[in-house]
Amino acid sequence: MALLIKGGRVIDPGRINGPADVLIENGKIAAVGPNLKLARNGDPGLQILDATGKLVVPGFVDLHVHLREPGFEYKETILTGTAAAVAGGFTSVCCMPNTNPVNDNQSITEFILDQARAAGNARVFPIGAITKGSEGKELAEIGDLRRAGCVAISDDGRPVMNSLVMRRAMEYALAFDLPVIDHCEDLHLSEGGCMNEGFVSTQLGLPGIPSAAEDVMVARNLALAELTGARLHLAHVSTAGSVRMVREAKARGLRVTAEACPHHFTLTEEAVRGFNTHAKMNPPLRTWQDVHAIKEGLRDGTIDVIATDHAPHAAQDKQREFADAPFGIVGLETALPLTLALVEEGILPLEGAIAKLTTEPARVFSLAQGSLAPGADADLAIVDPERSWEVDPARFRSKSRNTPFAGWKVKGRVTATLVSGRIVYELPEDGR
Repeated sequence: MALLIKGGRVIDPGRINGPADVLIENGKIAAVGPNLKLARNGDPGLQILDATGKLVVPGFVDLHVHLREPGFEYKETILTGTAAAVAGGFTSVCCMPNTNPVNDNQSITEFILDQARAAGNARVFPIGAITKGSEGKELAEIGDLRRAGCVAISDDGRPVMNSLVMRRAMEYALAFDLPVIDHCEDLHLSEGGCMNEGFVSTQLGLPGIPSAAEDVMVARNLALAELTGARLHLAHVSTAGSVRMVREAKARGLRVTAEACPHHFTLTEEAVRGFNTHAKMNPPLRTWQDVHAIKEGLRDGTIDVIATDHAPHAAQDKQREFADAPFGIVGLETALPLTLALVEEGILPLEGAIAKLTTEPARVFSLAQGSLAPGADADLAIVDPERSWEVDPARFRSKSRNTPFAGWKVKGRVTATLVSGRIVYELPEDGR
């Protein structure tokens, strides 16, 4: 079975950026280039997909999502989470281990992979826990997690506070060439906080989380990465101090990479006014100076990757008082237009923005995805870059609706997503 995607502008970062056709055979990229239709025209087994006026790009790769299964299926399942992923153009997602039970052993990893295969949407790459139960005390069986299919290790929202345990984790991970991901937060400094510490938190009378809670852990982790030589990946960087330290560490040759989330380069702490629990996340929304620093980090390559930190919650959980509501928002279905806004703003060229969602995350976790090179899996997204639409959470494929972008007018929409050459998502005819 062959499929020809014709007439689009193909952007495969670092390889091609211009008008071209994409030929898919047996789930793989067979060829990319102009006039491919001439070679196969008239073939009765050839399906043609018209992409005139659209971008044809590698399927997006998200290094940071929460699929909630097993244990929290009332928030999200692997089926609904991956449905949200492909609706947003993501064909590969890496899921954090903070499930119940925690993904700290081979059986949980295998369960996640089985559920993902059954769902048949995006590819799922599990991330294993650093420590058993993510309790920060005893290392998980990192080798077993690697052999079962985990692509990185992290205790996610429960940072490893014990520096010796973190050192040992990096040393073990180095033996398997696994990235170590840390949610950089000093839990003593952030204790009791529910938003950024500053002028707005004082006005609202809410306990704050200082930037230093992130900065000191970034500094510690960089020191440990230098000591061990491990691959360190810093999740959802949110402060100007973090960006500065990562920039300096890269200049010294450390094996460090970093990600930023669309909400952290789009919103500031002002979004919390009105005690909006959909603007409650961890790390919290910061100041405009921090937002500026993150954009500069994206521009100069200090921040390698754009990741969503897709964190679905049930409506009743977010309807609590602000201080008691859980942290986190959904992000898979709004990441693309928020990223393209950086292009409109002149922060990134279009190819650079696509790279932050495709080739760069694949490189950081050593995944084979994120490319349209001949022989690669035919995972791709077709995007209408000029299509304006309004964010309506009621139309999300995710089970959850917790987004601060409801009602926003945005531009750039995924019209189709393919995994292994199979169409797994098409924008409904009503465009919603």
